[in-house]
Amino acid sequence: MNVAVCADVGSTYTKVAVVDLDGAALVGAAATPTTVGTDVLHGLDAAVAAATAGLPAGDAPWYVCSSAGGGLRLAVVGYEQLVTAQAGRRVGLSAGANVVHVAAGRLGRAEVTALRAARPDVVLLVGGTDGGDADTLTHNATRLARVRWRVPVVLAGNVDVRDDLAGVLAAAGVPVTVADNVLPRIGVLAPASARAAIREVFLRHVIGGKRLSRGSRFARLVRAATPDAVLTGVEVLADRIGGDLAVVDVGGATTDVYSVLTPDERASGPGREVAGTLWRARTVEGDLGMRWSAPGVVRAAAEERLLAPGEQEDLARAAAVRAAEPGFLPDGDAQRAVERRIAELAATVALRRHARGGATGERGGRDLRDVRLVVGSGGVLRHAPAGHAAQVLAAVLADHAGGWPLPRAARAVVDVEYVLAAGGLLAQEHPDVAGALLRRHLITD
Repeated sequence: MNVAVCADVGSTYTKVAVVDLDGAALVGAAATPTTVGTDVLHGLDAAVAAATAGLPAGDAPWYVCSSAGGGLRLAVVGYEQLVTAQAGRRVGLSAGANVVHVAAGRLGRAEVTALRAARPDVVLLVGGTDGGDADTLTHNATRLARVRWRVPVVLAGNVDVRDDLAGVLAAAGVPVTVADNVLPRIGVLAPASARAAIREVFLRHVIGGKRLSRGSRFARLVRAATPDAVLTGVEVLADRIGGDLAVVDVGGATTDVYSVLTPDERASGPGREVAGTLWRARTVEGDLGMRWSAPGVVRAAAEERLLAPGEQEDLARAAAVRAAEPGFLPDGDAQRAVERRIAELAATVALRRHARGGATGERGGRDLRDVRLVVGSGGVLRHAPAGHAAQVLAAVLADHAGGWPLPRAARAVVDVEYVLAAGGLLAQEHPDVAGALLRRHLITD
């Protein structure tokens, strides 16, 4: 048997899937707590040993992604808030980053102070379309060089001055990686090169700097930030179904939404988005989660008028317990019902925000009417009692008061075996295996 080991080292749990590369089938799986307090390799090695027990996996290649230690923290510095800065933010999210700061215009002393305070792992420096304004990008790159900036920079702005500015940054000791302009023309968003550059910087500079492991082995194993791997898996799955797709991943601290839409020629016509349309997008809701961010779910649900009369007080108490004790496990039907309700609210609010465009920055929102498949992910759905996960996704698809057009004919499934990340990790070297694996586990004809 020819197998590959796919692992996601998360902030809380390390999850391993063993894939038979010949049959494109999952043949082993395990999960252990992530050992951030000691060395993440302890938990990773334990999970791999459990998942491969009895399998001929001694020489199997490992494909690892990670969001441990807070994942990838990205700051975006652009020219205009509603154009290049917004375009950079969208690209950063698609690269699997947690966008912690967005600045627009010329960096002054206060702006540099705010940038430092955000503690980014990487700065995405953008500005100007190709052949357009170069003054702001030039000013910002020069400013970072003068203040002895040491956080890695991905330079993805106006191509006319990009290489010269990369030289200015490098001469000042700033780690800089060059990418194509994220917004080469108004209305044209080109994320691929910057996304690849952010991934390269994450692997080269960020993983080792997180001090998650004492040696260099972990840094050598990791191939992507977890959200980047998942989005790649989502893209592969969308190509397999040949249509629009959405994924709602309800985690302990955040709820992520991914969507892949079919490019629409109308986006290049009158009224098009000046910051471009990202047809394959991700949003992160940092106030919506099952544990650390559970109180935020209740507050957001109240603001969205999703709660029944008298429900908020009891739900707020339950959310506070979960936030205070992230290792909380529901015991009994009543607690499991509360767990399902918090998950339902987190998923509903997150998809509302994603579709309405508030989190993506798209003025007209994202049109999800043609979504054919909605995939639920996250431990609360994977480990839910029979029927609970289906009820959560059914509530999302029946959200007629959310201010967004619902999918007209979508099926809902749960990524029970956690194959989206595995598919994303395998996609580059084994694209056919990745596609077949995702079809086997997530598409029911």
